[in-house]
Amino acid sequence: MSKQQNILIIGAGLCGSLLALRLGQRGYNVSVYEMRPDLRKVDISAGRSINLAFSNRGNKAMKLVGLEDKVKALCIPMNGRMIHDEHGNTFQSNYSGREHEYINSISRGELNALLLDEAEKHKNVNIHFNKKCKSVDFEKTTALFKDYNSKDEFVEDADIIIATDGAGSAMRKSYYLGKKFLFSFSQAYLTHGYKELSILPKENGDYKIHKNALHIWPRGSFMLIALPNLDGSFTVTLFLSYDEGEYNFNNLTTEDKVLEFFQNQFPDALAVMPNLLEDFFENPTAPLGTIKCSPWHYQGNTLLMGDAAHAIVPFYGQGMNASFEDVVEFDKVLDQNLGDWETTFKAYENTRKKDTDAIADLAIDNFHEMKGHVNHAIFQEKRKLEMALEKEFPNAYSSKYSLVTFNEAIGYKEAMLKGRAQDKAIINMLSDKEIDIKGNLKDILDKVKTETEAILEDDRIAGLNQ
Repeated sequence: MSKQQNILIIGAGLCGSLLALRLGQRGYNVSVYEMRPDLRKVDISAGRSINLAFSNRGNKAMKLVGLEDKVKALCIPMNGRMIHDEHGNTFQSNYSGREHEYINSISRGELNALLLDEAEKHKNVNIHFNKKCKSVDFEKTTALFKDYNSKDEFVEDADIIIATDGAGSAMRKSYYLGKKFLFSFSQAYLTHGYKELSILPKENGDYKIHKNALHIWPRGSFMLIALPNLDGSFTVTLFLSYDEGEYNFNNLTTEDKVLEFFQNQFPDALAVMPNLLEDFFENPTAPLGTIKCSPWHYQGNTLLMGDAAHAIVPFYGQGMNASFEDVVEFDKVLDQNLGDWETTFKAYENTRKKDTDAIADLAIDNFHEMKGHVNHAIFQEKRKLEMALEKEFPNAYSSKYSLVTFNEAIGYKEAMLKGRAQDKAIINMLSDKEIDIKGNLKDILDKVKTETEAILEDDRIAGLNQ
């Protein structure tokens, strides 16, 4: 594991550029190959999420590489969900009862550009664009690339290869097709897809709807969400079934049908989206899937990281944060000086995989919560109670959302197990009238803690939280 060894990173997206920066800071020789053009010179958004939710786990990585202040300048705080009903009425549900806990909307492109700029400040880091990885020979530690400009194919050799090339990872595909070792792989799609739309700013540059919130129009089997951008616009995303229900992507084929859909379901959104039809028919409809696989590494030669190892659906706002946390956890393992790359890769995967599996499952949970549960009376009562508990006992209680999003010192799996048990405890007691939001909060906290521990113990006995 000499610093003189050459590390090849496939993919210069958010995870790859952060990893290149951190390994560059540690003194390794790093070469990064990216299939797309340099996003600092060419607009390459093409219907991908323009902005993302950035929270504590991602910020932990920015602290590690010394970029916390620069990234903060790119952020718009979102204190909670602004729920829009069918009639255009709104109410805000904060993410936490603690005022300092909120998530941020951040531009994918601007954050990626910052990480690339910082990585390239290191002479031992070189980044190459328009170079598509076609396959990886993980036994020889070489990768085959095609240069999009010259059309030539070439092979790059390295001491280790780390693939951060996203859900469509060429190296993961090489693992699967190579059949040289036992490799497990699953890819599960939701029946829903998504389409990017937008709310443009007012003529004076102001925001047309409340700036500091993640807006949600939940409609049971589908939903619309909107996140703010620094230029006064909102990136809007429609999550809708491909072929189920009265309205679906397969039957929204005419302007009249699309306008009817929005007028019926999202009238207040339609009122601030005069550009709807242009966006709807120009932007692609993309699938939503979860990828799990193992092992992430082959001996000491190659390693999958970020979405290449564990792509998730976007409903917990943790995709980018989880990939950034990958780099933090990998860095911790490097600090252990385990002697060789195979031992290092194995230790990293043993530490990390249980947590990435957990956030994948939590993201599916939150999909159902956001599109429907947020409208249920008992869910709203639970959230009000949790906000009160967090405000009254900031050091003694955290909701599942807070455990996942703001408690970066614990892993996703621990947050999931405790959070699910708390949810079950509170909903059961609310349903059975054992607790009431008007009751004594200290008594309620004691009951919630006792019932949560009982549920966790039952799960331990049943082997459900191994």
